[in-house]
Amino acid sequence: MDIKSLREERKKWMTWKNIAPLREALENLEDVQCEVSYDDVVKISGEFDDKKIYDTAKLLMPWRKGPFLIGETYIDSEWKSNIKYNLLRKHFDLKNKRVADIGCNNGYYMFRMQEDEPKLLVGFDPSPLYKTQFDFINHFAKSDIVYELLGVEHLEFYEEKFDTIFCLGVLYHRSDPVAMLKSLYRGLDKEGEVILDTFYIDGDEEMALCPESSYSKIPNIYFVPTIKALENWCKRAGFSAFEVLETSKTDADEQRKTEWIEGQSLEDFLDTNDSSKTVEGYPAPQRVYVRLIKDKK
Repeated sequence: MDIKSLREERKKWMTWKNIAPLREALENLEDVQCEVSYDDVVKISGEFDDKKIYDTAKLLMPWRKGPFLIGETYIDSEWKSNIKYNLLRKHFDLKNKRVADIGCNNGYYMFRMQEDEPKLLVGFDPSPLYKTQFDFINHFAKSDIVYELLGVEHLEFYEEKFDTIFCLGVLYHRSDPVAMLKSLYRGLDKEGEVILDTFYIDGDEEMALCPESSYSKIPNIYFVPTIKALENWCKRAGFSAFEVLETSKTDADEQRKTEWIEGQSLEDFLDTNDSSKTVEGYPAPQRVYVRLIKDKK
């Protein structure tokens, strides 16, 4: 696969009818000297035209990951991504490592990861909107993060191999989860780790829920495994070790409607009479966070 040609072809996505006005708005932003802090809220301070910042950020809706504060503009994203990041923070050290974030969205996690001073930080996400949100934040943050309009299927053909790969909230969107896990495996160097999170269902059996048409109103959810089934998938993909780091249930503190999104959120996805179930009658979303290890052979 020719990644260079694919990269050039996808640059054209930025000229799409719905994206071009957003890119133009970014081009009209002033170049301001900023101070940046990467805490729970990614904060950027400087001498801004706050109305222009607010209006530009609003153009880039919906904001799924965050939060961000630019001058006086607080982008209260649908997900409080700091909750997931802080849950995982104690489980990794990225100092001098080559790091990839698969399905990186607008880059919130990567901005936070800079505190570890990785050698290389690359985000993969084939969304021109999320890339534009990243470029908006990075216009002020001026980080060295590389953002690629590529997906997990391109990882093994990429010019770099990685020491650590994050893949958070992607696996359940794939109709062939083992094939995706193999792509993650091949994206690592001769040895390395994957930090993965995905939905799971309770049970000791080696089985998975296969939603008929949607899960929690999300149509492209194909499999929700037990933890044991997930472990088997990972072993089939070649990983030598499978370590459960954390489990959590998604609640209305972590995911909710705000003025910075369009449409529905978690409260609309659950049974109004029984929050332990989705509107379809399936078990409500809960996540398992695991570390997968690739050893030298």
